Amino acid sequence: MAFTLNDLETIIVARAKADPAESWTARLVAAGPERAAKKLGEEAVETVIAALGDDRDALVAESADLLYHWLVVCHARGVALNDVLAELERRTAQSGLAEKAARDA
Repeated sequence: MAFTLNDLETIIVARAKADPAESWTARLVAAGPERAAKKLGEEAVETVIAALGDDRDALVAESADLLYHWLVVCHARGVALNDVLAELERRTAQSGLAEKAARDA
């Protein structure tokens, strides 16, 4: 059985309740959504840099960091993974170009 983003979300929810002295997740959540969002931004930049390089392992590692920190930000703001997945499902009912045009209108 494969590890899923749902599994990661479950771990994040549990670890967010831990002592911040013992859990990076709890520390990020305790510092507030702004701190978690800043860390997400840093990880996004690192992922882009890795994508521009030729190191597959670096891209895999940075992508994992990015997904983890994104889910922490979502948790800190009360957004469940299923909410995001539902939005993605809604968007797949039309082409990406049509969806973008509708947002820009």
